[in-house]
Amino acid sequence: MARLTLKPNPTFKAKVEIMQPGSDAVEVEFVFKHRTRDEMDEFIKALADMSLEDQVLAVASGWELVDPFNEENVKLMAQSYITAPAAIRDTYIRELIKARAKN
Repeated sequence: MARLTLKPNPTFKAKVEIMQPGSDAVEVEFVFKHRTRDEMDEFIKALADMSLEDQVLAVASGWELVDPFNEENVKLMAQSYITAPAAIRDTYIRELIKARAKN
């Protein structure tokens, strides 16, 4: 049975469904950065002024892809898979909200 700790891990993993044009979607596991309620409120307020790539860099710190997780590759993913940045951001927000709802 999982135990609740008052200081959550600084990162958590979740799978994101990335759509591929002309093919099935692929699930890619990301390492996401945990945020407190106050940090999340500030992040949500800042979203409107951030590029989609910056949003991904703000929420994630890694992925299960062969290519390293860095700004250049995040931009390449965003150019190659148009819906990927929003899917990554939305999964991150959903996971944090789900975690809060369970606690």
